Amino acid sequence: MVNRDIGFSLWLDFVERDYLKNEFGSLIEKGIINGATSNPSIFASAITTSPAYAEQLKSLEGKSAKEKYEALAIDDIRTAAQALRGSYDTGNDGYISIEVDPFLSNDTQGTIDEGKRLFAAIGEPNVMVKVPATEAGYAAMTELLCTGISVNATLIFSPKQAQKCLKAMKKGMDGFEASGGGRCEAVISVFVSRFDRLLDADLEKEGLEVAKTGIYNAAKIYNLVESNNTPSVRTLFASTGVKGDDLVADYYMRELLAPRSVNTAPLATIESFITQEEVRPQLPIDEDVINGYFTKLADNGFDMDEVYKELLNDGLEAFEKSFQEMLDTLK
Repeated sequence: MVNRDIGFSLWLDFVERDYLKNEFGSLIEKGIINGATSNPSIFASAITTSPAYAEQLKSLEGKSAKEKYEALAIDDIRTAAQALRGSYDTGNDGYISIEVDPFLSNDTQGTIDEGKRLFAAIGEPNVMVKVPATEAGYAAMTELLCTGISVNATLIFSPKQAQKCLKAMKKGMDGFEASGGGRCEAVISVFVSRFDRLLDADLEKEGLEVAKTGIYNAAKIYNLVESNNTPSVRTLFASTGVKGDDLVADYYMRELLAPRSVNTAPLATIESFITQEEVRPQLPIDEDVINGYFTKLADNGFDMDEVYKELLNDGLEAFEKSFQEMLDTLK
């Protein structure tokens, strides 16, 4: 559940047309969620498997695959934004995110142009434009925020990426404030579970603790964001669903419950989380404890810089692949 007393927000990491028009509103009304997120993989799954898009697709015959995708995505994001508008208007988040074309991750101007175009086409103020945390993405974040478009910085694995996001966001928000300002917010989306899926088998061989790397890494970035003391920028914990049966479904959500933070998760993870008895905040974790964990990894031959690089490259490639497969089905 959303906990406004400590500033904890819960967003649904799922978009599908029928769901948005039905059960989605109930989650908002019950105070379970106060926002939502999407990404290329989520849209690819929805558009290619749900019959809810068939009628609109017929009306889009003759359009390019990307034009078809954008028409479908814009309608879904607008529907979600309108459902969340009550939350937004009362200052209770109320954001829905849409990601720019994954193939623009190294194209600053292309990202800016597409972010502005999508935001204008959706026509709702409570939309965050999702931008990957690449070198090209940082400059795009600044420009979008300068124009008053809220930003969700995504695919963040390393503290260095988070630091660059904070710098870019401050510059953008300062520019927006100088031009008159208004409501404009940002989140730094830290991916969590992918660390453990990548490393746990090797950690176990070395007799080291498993299912902790993603949590300690996220905790370190959370400390960094909080120490930056920018009220309009928060940490968002993403990739918090578990794979397999080794961990309970809401493991990462419970371990990363923190004041002034957002957690976005699949529906099944949220359903597990809300059935638990009251969960107390687990963050912040003392910086010495976090550093001790990563020192132990380094002493056992684990190079986190290489891990960060591999996970970012894999994340970018996975989104590109999902996006391309979806476009291929829409041709």
